[in-house]
Amino acid sequence: MKTDFIRAINQVCAERGLTVEVVLEALEQALVSAYKRDFGPTEYLEAKIDPSSGEVSMFTGREVVEKVENPESEMDLAQATQIKADSTLGDIVYIETTPPNFGRIAAQTAKQVILQRIREAERDVLYETYTGREGEIVSGTVHSTDARGVTINLGRIEALLPRMQQVPNERYYIRQRLRVLIIEVNRTNRGPEIIVSRSHPDMLRRLLEVEVPEIYNGLVEIKAIAREAGSRAKVAVAAVQERIDPVGACVGMRGVRIQSIVSELNGEKIDVIGWSPDPKEFISKSLSPARPHGVELAEDKEMGRTATVIVPDKELSLAIGREGQNARLAAKLTRWRIDIISATEAAERAMRRAEEEAARAAARAEISEDMPLEKLALSRRILNSLGSVGITKLGQLLDKMEEGDEALLELKGFGAKSLQSLGDVLEAREVWEILGREQVVPEQVVEPELEPEPPIAAEEEAPVPAEAVEEVVAPPPVEEMVEEPTPVEPKPEEVTQEQVGEIEPAEAETIPESDEELLLGEGRPAKKKRRRRTLIYDESLGEVVAKKVRKPGRRREEWEGAIEDWKGEEAGTEPDADAEKGDDMDEEPDAS
Repeated sequence: MKTDFIRAINQVCAERGLTVEVVLEALEQALVSAYKRDFGPTEYLEAKIDPSSGEVSMFTGREVVEKVENPESEMDLAQATQIKADSTLGDIVYIETTPPNFGRIAAQTAKQVILQRIREAERDVLYETYTGREGEIVSGTVHSTDARGVTINLGRIEALLPRMQQVPNERYYIRQRLRVLIIEVNRTNRGPEIIVSRSHPDMLRRLLEVEVPEIYNGLVEIKAIAREAGSRAKVAVAAVQERIDPVGACVGMRGVRIQSIVSELNGEKIDVIGWSPDPKEFISKSLSPARPHGVELAEDKEMGRTATVIVPDKELSLAIGREGQNARLAAKLTRWRIDIISATEAAERAMRRAEEEAARAAARAEISEDMPLEKLALSRRILNSLGSVGITKLGQLLDKMEEGDEALLELKGFGAKSLQSLGDVLEAREVWEILGREQVVPEQVVEPELEPEPPIAAEEEAPVPAEAVEEVVAPPPVEEMVEEPTPVEPKPEEVTQEQVGEIEPAEAETIPESDEELLLGEGRPAKKKRRRRTLIYDESLGEVVAKKVRKPGRRREEWEGAIEDWKGEEAGTEPDADAEKGDDMDEEPDAS
């Protein structure tokens, strides 16, 4: 009959989904730790639990030696053969050393260790269970949402749906049922961490395998998937057997199969196209629903593989898609760089290409040994230098170049730049290839850099002799109108009472054109005042200087009198004597 101890072990195994062997092994390790803690460390120690009765036994190992020095860890050969008949020197023989109260001591001491071992064993089982399920679809309910992402309860463990793996237009709420794809399982100190996704392309692949039996059985193969989660996706499928329609099998009767997948992905559009080994046909189908006229393929080391697709003018926007989505998904699906052009643009390109080919063919046909050098579009300087030695034909020039760069550099007016320019022109016109001659590449002549001359120090400058200094004659005074820049107003300073009498009234910067403008504040803005200056020779400084000539301004009383006269005229009264006096003062004397 099983004891309560064994029944408790079986209950733990049933609740945690563990085997009896795993739990017993964890208990034995916990008992070993408890024994070492209470009875001291021992090198060889084992614990055994009887699965039927639940009795615990401790065994201590001793090494077999010829001469015993430590009886607690060693024994002789005669004693070892009594316990184990086939014992030899160097073997470890275990003897039972179970203490009388070890059951109670072990239960108290190993409680936390046993729980920790069980938790570790449970984590290991979960990790081994889910690490082999990467790439599979599982169902769960939304448990919570936070800054990291959405926590999904999978039953025995929780998974994390990060923000980067979410569909942009989806909103998640508590207790929502979701199907997610396991993309990563990590082992951590707190247990296995499971990362799931709903935006991964394999999510669509697994949904197709679930909904389409032909894909699950291997009759239809998924060649490529290009997906922009939440918006649109393209799937290329091919049939293993000839009689099976891969696109029809994925779409289903009246679109039932593909519609269930669209509903699972919250309305994401899915285009199913047939895969073809011919790149032109495959690229043409990938741009569905557009129907291209033709595809031109080109491969370049810099640009890579490029496909130029010609579509009707009316279907150009349809082939490109909204914000270029259709063309972008087609490029991801086919792994070709796609350039979409209209039929009109393709015709224009073909016409330009034909004209260029005709012009190139005419230029190649024109090149010969007897071709005049004027047709090579060389500079006048090069033509004159070559003509001075009688080189006027292309064949003569090539013969001269085969003699070496020095033969041309010896010509008058022919330098390194002329040599380089001549080589560029001949290479651009493909002269060497057309005439079947070996190309002569001019050497790059690097001109040495000139070292800057050291500056002359101020004290080392040679003095100017007195005889070389011309006598400066003072010119007669000349009056001219000089425009003075706007003065910067100085910062206000404190003025004492004694300085008040020394300050003169400032002149007006601008003078209104009429009294009416002064009163009404209207009219054109005042012009910048121009002051008179007189140029005279200053003997003390030894140079010509300018002196300002100020014109006396009107006094405040004169302006007030003029204003009162104007008011009197408006009112129909005669001006008073003071106003007439003020007007007389304003008038300037007649020059005559």
